[in-house]
Amino acid sequence: MSEDELTRLRAENAKLKKINAALMSRVERQMDQPNTAFALFEVAITLDKTVRRRTAEVQAALRSVEGANEALLKAKHAAERANAFKSTFLAFVSHDLLQPLNAARLNLSTLEEAAPSQEVRRFTRQIDLALTSLEDLIRTLLDMSKLDAGAMRPDVAVVELESVLSPLRDDFAPLAAARGLKLTVRPSRAFVRTDPLLLRRILQNLVNNALRYTRRGGVLLGARVRGDEIRIEVSDTGPGIASERREAIFEEFQREGGPGDGGFGLGLSIVRRLAQALDHRIDLASRVGFGSTFALSLPAAAAQAPAPAAATVALPPPLGGVHGAEILIIENEPSVATAMRALLERWGCRVNVAGSPAEAREALRSGGASPDLVIADYHLDDGLHGIDAIDVVQKEIEAAIPACIVTADHSEAVTAAAAARGLEILRKPVKPAELRSLMAYLLA
Repeated sequence: MSEDELTRLRAENAKLKKINAALMSRVERQMDQPNTAFALFEVAITLDKTVRRRTAEVQAALRSVEGANEALLKAKHAAERANAFKSTFLAFVSHDLLQPLNAARLNLSTLEEAAPSQEVRRFTRQIDLALTSLEDLIRTLLDMSKLDAGAMRPDVAVVELESVLSPLRDDFAPLAAARGLKLTVRPSRAFVRTDPLLLRRILQNLVNNALRYTRRGGVLLGARVRGDEIRIEVSDTGPGIASERREAIFEEFQREGGPGDGGFGLGLSIVRRLAQALDHRIDLASRVGFGSTFALSLPAAAAQAPAPAAATVALPPPLGGVHGAEILIIENEPSVATAMRALLERWGCRVNVAGSPAEAREALRSGGASPDLVIADYHLDDGLHGIDAIDVVQKEIEAAIPACIVTADHSEAVTAAAAARGLEILRKPVKPAELRSLMAYLLA
């Protein structure tokens, strides 16, 4: 190759390098521009990857939320089943705990009537006080369990306050007299919005607590108007409560005084929790050495004619009128049936006992006398109820004979079921005098 040709080739090579450099520079500049097809292609690929990643993350989050919702739904259903079980369990516990207490009271009354000596009466009074304390403890523990389980729901209505205060006067007057104290219950014409049964439970605890710790003087229960509220006050002349103890006494198992003062330290805890359930404010004013005042504030209501309570029975004062009556007892607990039979026979009644509706029907078909009155326990075996048993008896003899239900179940369902059939209810443990009065009332 000649020198000239080599020079030409070198010149062309240099020219091609310049052209290539210019082209490379142009391509690089175009790639740096966002609107070029290549740049858009790269952005599209990046966005596609981002969208796919975000979509996968959202789908994973949705699956997690769906799993959490399913778990919450299962937990909700489990809680509902647990609450239903607790309510049923509490009803049966109430029945089973109060059954032996009911039998003990009936047997005690039979014993007192069979051997009416002064010494026997002294012992029966002591036993009765012990049974009353046991009953108070059982009812208090059941109330606490019902509150914890959510099974106690207030049934708020317009209530004439005197219908709650007056029975408390009758209930606690003997206890106050036995302790040498004066109990004053001032009458009231006020109407309030509350649950009468729960309000009565609150005031029972407050009055009982005041009588327990008061040594001299007395206890005053009354109500006064404060704006659009009614303030119910329970005042005593007891030892008073120190300021540092005024919050603690509303907790469980807190008592003032020594062991000899009695009680279990649960009354004021129940008071506070029931007041909270009713949305009623509870206040305490106390002065050590002079006494205490517990005040419950309720919303006032316009006066109106009070509706008769389904669970309240207006009983006549005479205790006679049961001698010679034919009584059918339907009770699945042998100890209670035996005790009630013995008591009624002491009163001169002719008594037949059946453990179930089927037994009652068989007794009537086999020539048993038609009863003048049926006394049926509400909770019987195999899921049957006393109302079922009363229906069987009335259908068998084709007559709507008087009947009543005896139960330890204080639920609204039982009260409503009995009221719907026009049946009276006695709550366990049955007080013999109350039983006899109701029998006389129904037989009349």
